[in-house]
Amino acid sequence: MKLFRSLLVAPATLGLLAPMSANASEVNLNEISNYSDANDGLEFVNSFESDDSNKSPLLAGGEGLMDDASFDGGFSETTTASFSTNFYVGAVDGGTLDSDDSLMATYDFQIDLNTSFTGEDSLDISLDAGNSDKAGTAEFDGNGGAGQDALVVDGVSYTFPVGEKTTVMVGDNTDGSALFTTACAYGGPSNTLDDCGNVNAGITNGGAMVGASYDFGGGWSGAVGYAGSNTAVMTDEGADAYGANVAYTADNYGISLTFGAIDSADSTDPQAVADYTDKYTALNGYFIPDSEGFPSISVGYEIGEDDSAVSTADQLTSFFVGLSWDEFGAGTAGIAMGTKTPTVQDTDEEYMYEAYYSYDINDGMTITPLVFVKEHEAGNTDDETGLMVKTSFSF
Repeated sequence: MKLFRSLLVAPATLGLLAPMSANASEVNLNEISNYSDANDGLEFVNSFESDDSNKSPLLAGGEGLMDDASFDGGFSETTTASFSTNFYVGAVDGGTLDSDDSLMATYDFQIDLNTSFTGEDSLDISLDAGNSDKAGTAEFDGNGGAGQDALVVDGVSYTFPVGEKTTVMVGDNTDGSALFTTACAYGGPSNTLDDCGNVNAGITNGGAMVGASYDFGGGWSGAVGYAGSNTAVMTDEGADAYGANVAYTADNYGISLTFGAIDSADSTDPQAVADYTDKYTALNGYFIPDSEGFPSISVGYEIGEDDSAVSTADQLTSFFVGLSWDEFGAGTAGIAMGTKTPTVQDTDEEYMYEAYYSYDINDGMTITPLVFVKEHEAGNTDDETGLMVKTSFSF
């Protein structure tokens, strides 16, 4: 029976194919060859670029669902997108039970979109995902946290000029100090020491923000910034932060002074988030020698007052010093030390020491090993020793 059905199906199939074969034989192969030769020089420049003469079509059956006049099938000509991802492998010996002897492998991913409407302004949106906040790799400060593997908006900001010397920025989930200039030449990869000792004065609590900077000329610049809670901006119900910064930058050295005032809550009354205002002042500087082979040196010192603490323990200090080599073999290198956390008045300092080396495998791939030691003076927590490697891809 199956054989009989096959015999019936075969002629019908051949009957359908016959017209198709006839049509195919009528194709002008010479014209196809000429068209191919004429287009050998075409280049695929930017798949995101809009081209009204070649709009991206909708899927079959979707015609008419969108107005052709409003659909251009891609980004505008002034929009750029950059992509990056990092693979992390790391282990920590000591510290807490969660981090001790844990070998972890994590990742993160980020998309940065930038658009200019006037040629002088900039709309910036950052999207990211990842799980790199785990103990064994957290020191690299990659993307992770509540969203975990979900792609979330990490920041939105709009920057524009006012006159010839003033720049203004507004944003959300963006540091209030985004327009500040911190005089530091050290570019280490760790989360603890990458602020160069400017730990709290450079207000980095995110949220809704607005800031402005002014170029005085001759290397001098100044800036102010504000960051606050999205649901209670500039009110007693929200935690506000205000900052100011002045900096001088020369050819091979620079210095900056930063002041920050940050609202904090009473530990006995968490709802009264604006009961206290902590104040911090940070001084930073760097020097880059003209002699080849010598490292740049960066230093930072911050002093603050914890308004919620008793008067005998209200002073906080932070310290940092770092050396970095822009050309060290095939890559760059650096070593640094600084306070792990701000030191409370009349307590022992807890320092962190680190060394890193970063080198490019190719134009889009970089390897960065990092080793660090963190001291723990208080309690029964052992000192931490961490060894981790970050592999970065940009495309």
